[in-house]
Amino acid sequence: MDRTSGQRDAAFAMIALLVGAACIGTSALWVKVSEAGPVSTAFWRVFLALPLLWAWALAERHRPLRAYPAAERRLMIWAGLFFAGDLAVWHWSIVLTSVANSTLLANLAPIFVALAAWLLFQRKPSGRFLAGLATALAGMAVLIGGDFGLGGQRVLGDALGVVTAMFYAAYQLVVTRLRASASTASIMALSGVITAAVLLPLALASGERFFPHTDGGWGNLIGLALVSQVIGQSLIAYAMAHLPATFSSVGLLFQPVMAALFAWLLLGETLGWIEIGGALAVLVGIRIVHQAETAR
Repeated sequence: MDRTSGQRDAAFAMIALLVGAACIGTSALWVKVSEAGPVSTAFWRVFLALPLLWAWALAERHRPLRAYPAAERRLMIWAGLFFAGDLAVWHWSIVLTSVANSTLLANLAPIFVALAAWLLFQRKPSGRFLAGLATALAGMAVLIGGDFGLGGQRVLGDALGVVTAMFYAAYQLVVTRLRASASTASIMALSGVITAAVLLPLALASGERFFPHTDGGWGNLIGLALVSQVIGQSLIAYAMAHLPATFSSVGLLFQPVMAALFAWLLLGETLGWIEIGGALAVLVGIRIVHQAETAR
């Protein structure tokens, strides 16, 4: 592959990452208005997406699922387990604390990705990367303005937001490694089965409402499955094949920017100049990290 082709692929992957982040930026809105319980909503999100994901996986000519060696299939299982943990914990976090706190804390995943890359792969982050990460996180904090709870359920919800970031960081690292040899469709289809299989008993055992009770409730779940799972997560999985794990993780900080925009458009939550400044800081931080990673 020549340099021009590689640059074109990287540019397309960056666009895919940002569009995917925008799609999953709608997730908290779908969850907040869901008629099903938080873990049940997570199950339906994945389960309703599986027919499309498996049709995609079976139709492509990359490699049939049975052709993947055992080591890669195990990684797909781990991806499904980590994503199940991410969804279950994050959806409960949204219920127990504010959407702002939950979104902010869940997007601390870049810190855990960078730490894991450093500790596990001896890939020490550069000063420019750390500066970009700090800029993006500071901008996100200003944008969301997390008013952290000091007691009761809000403390638990905030803690679950941090645990969500750990699960999602692990998921990103596994998917990035898989995308060196596995297709996006194969990863999403097989890991999705594992995710749904884990979430189903958790949802039933929780005693929460499992089925929505109106057509609008089902429409909400279908929208969540299509926008956040099929489109959003698939675009992100594709992008991870062409971008460094650390940059992919920080690029996903575009998610809270879009979440704030959607809240303004759909829920009437206005953005002041401080919030707009925070959004711009996130974008500046992403750009700094991109320059740091491409300079390696």
